[in-house]
Amino acid sequence: MTLLTAEAANQVEEDNGSWGVLVDTADIPGGGQLHLVRHGQEYEILFGDEQLMGSWAYRSEEALATLVFERLGKRAGRTLIGGLGMGFTLAAARSALPPSASIVVAELVPKVVAWAEGPLEHIHGDSLRDPRVSLEIRDVHDVIVEQRAGFDAILLDVDNGPDGLINLANERLYCNWGLRAAYAALRPGGMLAVWSAYSDSAFSDRLRQAGFKVEIVEVDPGGGDTGPPHTIWLAARCE
Repeated sequence: MTLLTAEAANQVEEDNGSWGVLVDTADIPGGGQLHLVRHGQEYEILFGDEQLMGSWAYRSEEALATLVFERLGKRAGRTLIGGLGMGFTLAAARSALPPSASIVVAELVPKVVAWAEGPLEHIHGDSLRDPRVSLEIRDVHDVIVEQRAGFDAILLDVDNGPDGLINLANERLYCNWGLRAAYAALRPGGMLAVWSAYSDSAFSDRLRQAGFKVEIVEVDPGGGDTGPPHTIWLAARCE
């Protein structure tokens, strides 16, 4: 992917739609940058050359929420979403949950929130203004370890899979003790869901070792994406 700026980028986009316009960059606490890139009417967020998400392929981000709430039903009173992204998971959660529910969104990168209120506002809509939604600009790991039996669902989409691609500190979300912390943060019968661009049998094993009952679902990302299906782990805490 080639990133261009200013007038030169706009001209190239007219001549070659596969090139993108760099809209903004965001510093990641701990190091690294995210890039917000526009392709005509569509947007994507990159970490280096790695695409994290695109506005045209969001089916699996929605499924991260819908699959959980199909299984939890009325039990889902309080939900934690790790990673705001382009807001597709949050929007799906809002649609699935009743007025009495509450949703906590933990986003590490402040600029991602600024994008939601700026160039990506047409994608996010009024999600962050929903009275059921509270936003915390902080590491989702810290939110998890502070809560004991505090959530009915924890939805994680902060990396491209169960490893610390974006932030090495995220490894603690997916290691044995991090998964035990998530288990403890769930109420009995609650569910941890993790989004990934790829499968990982070792992660499935770690979930089971932490005490979860594991279901693995593969989801076509949609939007004409010809790559492999995305993977969602649905890890239920026993009653």
